[in-house]
Amino acid sequence: MRPRTAPVRFEAEIHPVVALALVAVGAGVLTWFAAGRSKRLGPPPHGGRQVRTEGERRYRERGTEVTASAAQRLNHASSMLAASVLFDSGLEHYRGQFFNRAMYTPIIASTVTLASSLHGAGDTDPGRSHVRHAVQAMAGVTGLVGFGFHAWNVGKREGGYSWQNLFYGAPIGAPMALTLAGILGVAAERVRDADPDAPELAGWPAGRTLAVATAGMLVGTTLEAGLLHFRGAFQNPAMFVPVTLPPLAAAILAGAAVAEPGRTHGAAKAGMWAVSAMGVLGVGFHAYGVQRMMGGWGNWRQNMIDGPPLPAPPSFSGLALGGLAALELLEHRRR
Repeated sequence: MRPRTAPVRFEAEIHPVVALALVAVGAGVLTWFAAGRSKRLGPPPHGGRQVRTEGERRYRERGTEVTASAAQRLNHASSMLAASVLFDSGLEHYRGQFFNRAMYTPIIASTVTLASSLHGAGDTDPGRSHVRHAVQAMAGVTGLVGFGFHAWNVGKREGGYSWQNLFYGAPIGAPMALTLAGILGVAAERVRDADPDAPELAGWPAGRTLAVATAGMLVGTTLEAGLLHFRGAFQNPAMFVPVTLPPLAAAILAGAAVAEPGRTHGAAKAGMWAVSAMGVLGVGFHAYGVQRMMGGWGNWRQNMIDGPPLPAPPSFSGLALGGLAALELLEHRRR
């Protein structure tokens, strides 16, 4: 009799993080293709007014260029914030072993938001995309829900809302970066769809509204960075820069919002570019902080998780791009 042999079975095991990454990438690709398929056809609602004089015609053409350029810059800002959230939440939630299934949400949401914003950054046509608008609004709500989860996580720890728990619990302000990405993305679609002669957001001049909102966002992000740098005892003098430069630039930007229409704002632009450069250089400083830990980059699997977060500083760069978009609209405004 022939001996019976058990059938050979091949089982492919996929790491949960790999599966999550594949799902996120798939959702992002679908969003990218869907983003360009829902745009309203025909002239925008402000296109029916006839432009009578040649001067008005040139101004309207220039206005369309400005609103399109500002919208693209806002999409770039949203992209940087979404990318920062994607990698930062990925590292932090991996460190937490995804013990709560809700921890998968920001990774997928930020990937979809990133795809939507990148699509918008390459769109020069007037008129908003309803898919992009909906995705950005979803990102804003997701960030607020995440803020609630993090606040609850800190509050339920022993001692409640103490400095110790704020330092070492779930970073309470981190999810708001996704909300900021959503806000700037929604603003991009609204600006793209606005009257180029007098673009408005929520019934207010778009330039002023964005300038004030971006200034507030910079202050809020500074508070989050200040909390974490205070935890690090400001051991490197460079750690004072993210808690001093952004508030100063935000104050100058807020001042530009109340200035006379049509003025140039060189100081505010310089402040925004300085904050943007700070965000890029901050990645280098955080990489240096990882190198200083035991084992340095040779122990990168541990030190990238426990060391200074590499994806965090570019959130300042994203907000600075939003401020530059606001200044572009302010300088074009006639009234």
